[in-house]
Amino acid sequence: MEKRGMSREEIESLLLEKKRKDLAYDKILSSMCTYPHEIAAYAHRMFLESNLGDSGLFRGSKEMEDEAVRMIGALLGNEHAFGYISTGGTESNIQAIHAIRNRKMREGLKEMNIIVPETAHFSFDKIADILSIEVRKAALDEELRMDMNSLAELIDDKTICVVGIAGTTEFGQIDPIKEISEIALERNIFLHVDAAFGGFVIPFLDKKYEFDFSLDGVSSISIDPHKMGMSTIPAGCILFREESYLYELAVPTPYLTTKEQCSLIGTRSGASAAATFAVLKYLGREGLREIVGECMRLTRMLVSGARKMGISPVIEPVMNLVTLSFPAEGVDKVTNALERKGWRVSVTRSPKALRLVIAPHVKEETVKMFLEDLEDVV
Repeated sequence: MEKRGMSREEIESLLLEKKRKDLAYDKILSSMCTYPHEIAAYAHRMFLESNLGDSGLFRGSKEMEDEAVRMIGALLGNEHAFGYISTGGTESNIQAIHAIRNRKMREGLKEMNIIVPETAHFSFDKIADILSIEVRKAALDEELRMDMNSLAELIDDKTICVVGIAGTTEFGQIDPIKEISEIALERNIFLHVDAAFGGFVIPFLDKKYEFDFSLDGVSSISIDPHKMGMSTIPAGCILFREESYLYELAVPTPYLTTKEQCSLIGTRSGASAAATFAVLKYLGREGLREIVGECMRLTRMLVSGARKMGISPVIEPVMNLVTLSFPAEGVDKVTNALERKGWRVSVTRSPKALRLVIAPHVKEETVKMFLEDLEDVV
């Protein structure tokens, strides 16, 4: 830091210089995040100074958070679910496992494990480190979903949680949550559903999937408004079926306006809660349905165009995420060639494939341009 500050004009010039180095979403096909809706951005700016970590000072912000939680809970089968607006799927996943771990510790269990599919988000590797819990990874079936036989083999008397994914990060697949729920109920095991991406997609698909609180065995769900919910970053949400799990996370806050906090972080952005509240109120279910419908139309358009070139998806897309199959040595070559044309795509781990997310910023013209460049590359 310099002794004397810079002028406003100098700062604005410096910011513009840095902004030019950021990529615009226009040709990004690797991100599950997108441009926030304009009403979300408006609300975010209005509540920039709001701190939900001391919510007694910001009662309007707290009311919006509570209403946003209720709306998201209703979308996921339980308007009476309990939770808060988090920073995103990683914090939500941590807090879900944190809550059940704390309960089991109070009950005297010392060694614990959780079971996730091989396609689970890398946040569960962080959970293993932070919470000192063994994370066991179940194998996948032919459709790249958690294999139920593998799950059954991994469960033992130290298993405190099973995690099902509703919209896997790499393939957009939905684990058999109903079957997992039945096992969770039978074995009295906490079931967490990671729906960070799929939570705002699955309810609006033509095909119906059982994945949320409508299943008795589902104990908690993570969902990200800052992805398909069109809110601003950072805006996730963690929901519990039972309020008692929030108590497992509570710590005293004697010098604040609230007696305790259940969130992982202390200072929390009221702006993100306001943005989430505003965009959900503005769009409603029909608005969200239209967004998902357009993303799925473009997904089908992309797959159809790829098939005309002789390129097939690894699995038929379940939601707005496509993985295209190439010979193993060909994926990296195609990726590099596309990036030289300005596209940003990603590659899955196993099976190795080209991964494309058809987020709301992707338009029909974008898909047509991409298919033209893909044909040129291959």
